[in-house]
Amino acid sequence: MLSSALILICSYLQSQNLIGYKGKEILKYMKMNRSEMNYNSVVNSKFHYLKYSDSSETQTILFFLNADSVCKSIRIVCDKNMMPSKLNELNSQYAKNGENKWIDKHGGKSYIIEMMDGNWSCVISIESEK
Repeated sequence: MLSSALILICSYLQSQNLIGYKGKEILKYMKMNRSEMNYNSVVNSKFHYLKYSDSSETQTILFFLNADSVCKSIRIVCDKNMMPSKLNELNSQYAKNGENKWIDKHGGKSYIIEMMDGNWSCVISIESEK
């Protein structure tokens, strides 16, 4: 029973949907589970967020936090050439909900995941369904 719950938690956390987690919990999770991503200290008077990037700077993850330091949305920016693998990843982890849109349901909440195709990069946004 405990091992099933642990597997469920680990697969959930691998999906990078850490909305609702406190900043300290995200820092701990990233250090333990995504050690290939480097924390970048950022000072911004408009937004409060945690920024991570990989060593080749082909992928950046931004965790946007509210005033209480709780994650309210996530944005992942990747090089354009990573788009096919990211599409496969999203299709395998989430239910399709339109063109380049998915839905993640857990804990009684729904989260919208959307991939936007840019000139040089693709952007994946994760936020609570409104």
